[in-house]
Amino acid sequence: MKFENKVFPNDEQLKGFANNLEKGPIKFLNLIKLKKYAEYNDGRETKLTGLEAYKLYGGETQEHLKKVGAKVVFIGPVSRLNIGEVDELWDLVAIAEYPDRGAFLKMINDPAYQKTSEHREAAIEGQLNIEIL
Repeated sequence: MKFENKVFPNDEQLKGFANNLEKGPIKFLNLIKLKKYAEYNDGRETKLTGLEAYKLYGGETQEHLKKVGAKVVFIGPVSRLNIGEVDELWDLVAIAEYPDRGAFLKMINDPAYQKTSEHREAAIEGQLNIEIL
């Protein structure tokens, strides 16, 4: 099995997601790989680790989730692999629940959320984001 962590979905993934916006409730399982140190796209100087930048993102995202009726169900560090094989483990696992796909799209298209997302982009090498119905 091949996998590749990404920071953003590709066009095909976005197009497929936009179908059935009323489908829900949905949960997203996020397998997150952090950078050692945060790297902001605007080139700002920072001494934040990837984890510290991701915590900023997570804290600010709570309000964005509330605005669309969503919530974090679980977030925690990955400690070990019990079954299977992988070259390198993810650093964090998070599960978020949304009332429907439309709520998720509404949140990620909100300019205030996009500003918060700068911390996420600075923090992560990539992730797998898996929709669960």
